[in-house]
Amino acid sequence: MSMWQEFKAFIARGNVVDMAVGIIIGAAFGKVVSSFVNDILMPPIGLLLGGVDFSNLAITLKAASGDTPAVMWRYGAFIQTVVDFLIVAFAIFLMIKGLNALQRKAQAEQTAQEEATPPPPSPEVALLEEIRDLLKAQH
Repeated sequence: MSMWQEFKAFIARGNVVDMAVGIIIGAAFGKVVSSFVNDILMPPIGLLLGGVDFSNLAITLKAASGDTPAVMWRYGAFIQTVVDFLIVAFAIFLMIKGLNALQRKAQAEQTAQEEATPPPPSPEVALLEEIRDLLKAQH
């Protein structure tokens, strides 16, 4: 099998396509969460903390000189990124929790259905029932 054919077979597998869709949706979801954090969540938090804008919090390690930009330790951007991460992690947790609940419910329904349907009798029991029925018919 040539490398091209092997690559095509790899790409055509369902889990690769599912993974690609997940990555694309995850990237879009990340943008939504970043907007939520930056535009909705952080302004009131900054206002409560005395008008602090987290994205601009930084410590200058080396001042700018000429064309060389300043070296900054931007811990405010890090704080916002951590908040982004926590929101995404919590949203994924809730989604997985919901999926697990649905799976448990479906599994419980399947188990109840299996318990409601008695298993067929073993061949020995079926033979004994047949013999019993024949003996009843002779009397």
